[in-house]
Amino acid sequence: MSEARIAERIKELEEELRTTKYNKRTEHAVGLLKVKIAHLKEELEQQKQTRKQAKKLSYAVKKEGDATVVLIGFPSVGKSTLLNKLTNAESKVASYDFTTIDCIPGIMEYNSAKIQILDLPGIISGAAAGTGRGKEALSVIRSADMVLVLADVYSAEKEINVTIKELFDTGIRMNQKQPEIKLLKRAKGGITISSTVKLTKLSHQQIIDILKEFRILNAELIIREDIDEEQLIDTINGNRVYIPALFVLNKIDLLSAEDLNNLRERMKLLLNKTISKKDFRDKTAEEINFVMISAEKGQNLEIVKETIFKKLRLIRIYLKRMGREADLNEPMIVKKDATIYDICKKIHNDFVNRFRFARVWGSSAKFPGQKFSLSHVLKDKDIVQLYLR
Repeated sequence: MSEARIAERIKELEEELRTTKYNKRTEHAVGLLKVKIAHLKEELEQQKQTRKQAKKLSYAVKKEGDATVVLIGFPSVGKSTLLNKLTNAESKVASYDFTTIDCIPGIMEYNSAKIQILDLPGIISGAAAGTGRGKEALSVIRSADMVLVLADVYSAEKEINVTIKELFDTGIRMNQKQPEIKLLKRAKGGITISSTVKLTKLSHQQIIDILKEFRILNAELIIREDIDEEQLIDTINGNRVYIPALFVLNKIDLLSAEDLNNLRERMKLLLNKTISKKDFRDKTAEEINFVMISAEKGQNLEIVKETIFKKLRLIRIYLKRMGREADLNEPMIVKKDATIYDICKKIHNDFVNRFRFARVWGSSAKFPGQKFSLSHVLKDKDIVQLYLR
């Protein structure tokens, strides 16, 4: 099927999906419509990639620091101003569209971490299909550690809806966790389904129909959570990126207190409706999905920095040498749930081979200086002393 015919067929199916009333009687048909649309979109994307295989990305930015955050949004929402306030970047600022024409990097320092922020050109509707330079920008996002979405308070809902859709269409799942599904394709034997939880959103027959739509006739499927059809489709496609995101609403200094409260409530409803249903947030700490700021006036920028640090799940580990005090000014920055093995690996590969044991002071130890092996999971502000052969 040609690209034009595939695109036409997608439109037909999307219109059918839009006009189909969802109820118990139609849920199976609706689910299959979604599967067909997803399958055709994947086929269309593959054809486009084949046609443009030789094309390189315009943005070749070397990764620096402890993590990389991409800053995206519509033109003229204040991205350059925000980047300059958060980092040491020199991004041009003007009051007209498309000021940023290249990827502008900057480094934000917070809690001793050095976090690289990349200001990408404005995302617009149709970016996932290749409109403007959106395809290049979306490709950069896939390799980042976090997305920072900036929107104008006057058009925040529209901009955020478009951004979520564009990223979703290119396989980026914001503030979602990867589904706990294991798909093992086989040469024969049909389809077998094992689940460790009760499935309330999909029946076994619906799962089989979805697999067959993707021409999977022999496979073993192991399911460890109550999934829906979107999560199953994502697992079958296998090229999805799950990434934390923070939505930032700029120019709050232009709104009244009443308008701000109304916008805050609408944002809660919007994000709960769109991406938070499969949220991967850390349940042990209070998380924020959106922050309202004035980049120009510097309002709430510290909240933005703190939330970025939390969503990146970074922790600080202090190293202690034999016979010396721990260096509390230069922590090692690692991801939450990092082990002593990760610490050794980050210092030098040889440290793993030469490792004997480690002593730990801090909240992950039952008593000061407790002795641990490589598998011990560390916590924020732990002090570690390594003993090597």
